[in-house]
Amino acid sequence: MELRHLRYFLAVAEERQLTRAAARLHIQQPPLSQQIHALEEEVGFALFIRMARGVELTPAGAAFADDVRALMLGLDQSVVKAARIAAGQLGSVRIALTSSSAFHPLIPAAIREFREAYPEITIDLSELNAAEIIERMLIGRIDAAILRKPIETPDTLQFDLLLEENMMLVLPAGHRLLKPAARNGVSPMPKGVPSHLNRASPRIALDALADESFIFVRRPGAPGMYADFIEACTAVGFNPRVVTEVPRMVTAINLVAAGAGVTLVPASMQRYSQESVAYCLLDKDDAFTAPLHLVTARDVVNPAAARFAQTVIAFAQKARPPVPRRPAKPKPL
Repeated sequence: MELRHLRYFLAVAEERQLTRAAARLHIQQPPLSQQIHALEEEVGFALFIRMARGVELTPAGAAFADDVRALMLGLDQSVVKAARIAAGQLGSVRIALTSSSAFHPLIPAAIREFREAYPEITIDLSELNAAEIIERMLIGRIDAAILRKPIETPDTLQFDLLLEENMMLVLPAGHRLLKPAARNGVSPMPKGVPSHLNRASPRIALDALADESFIFVRRPGAPGMYADFIEACTAVGFNPRVVTEVPRMVTAINLVAAGAGVTLVPASMQRYSQESVAYCLLDKDDAFTAPLHLVTARDVVNPAAARFAQTVIAFAQKARPPVPRRPAKPKPL
């Protein structure tokens, strides 16, 4: 039994006349009559009562017509549903975030915009470290991710830079470098610093940190985050003394508050309010930035993931502050 046989049957059942059904189907009447006979032989019972001026459904044919009509409706709906999935309007997307990327206000805002634009796409959200994200993306268990600075960038994955922000030093309240008298290696916060930075905190010179104890996020989980900082410390004559490695930046900040050492975090982590710490920029010549990347498969299979990537990239471009234009020089009279 083929699908066309069922379509022929429904046309005859609805028209109650072979000639009209044949015209509706754009075929000749004799082939249509032959197909109906073949269908009746296949199902093993009569579907129509032949009359002088048309046909009528048998009781079995009427029941069969109801079920075939429902089957055809379901098939049409399946085609529409599949087409919407192929267009990225319906489906699901598995997204992973690192803990620090989730703290940046761009990310929840972009996800909210995606939800509003595509309400019928289900989002499966998880929090993982960068190493876990890359590992799971390579085996197809994650469709898209947002992380900071991976040390591994496989060719099968696409890394799109969304933004860069300052890295900030986190010191415990009352630290010697925060005291007004401790001017060695410290410069005041200059004017014009963005409002999301703590204006009351000083800038800290890198070599002023030589004797500090550092708390880092575990480098197997965030291998690229501190590489530039460690290299810069080595360049000014010291190797950072790492006393503790923790799984999350929030844990590092809490340990700083407890006096266990100091750490570095992206500026957006200041949203984690902790009264017992101070966030400070490193001195101008020692500034570091924390990038934020969107990661997707280079050959995206899931259309919903492609829509998510398009939405996040467009949102990040829209959210970037405009580059100030220099005023035009007046033309000489």
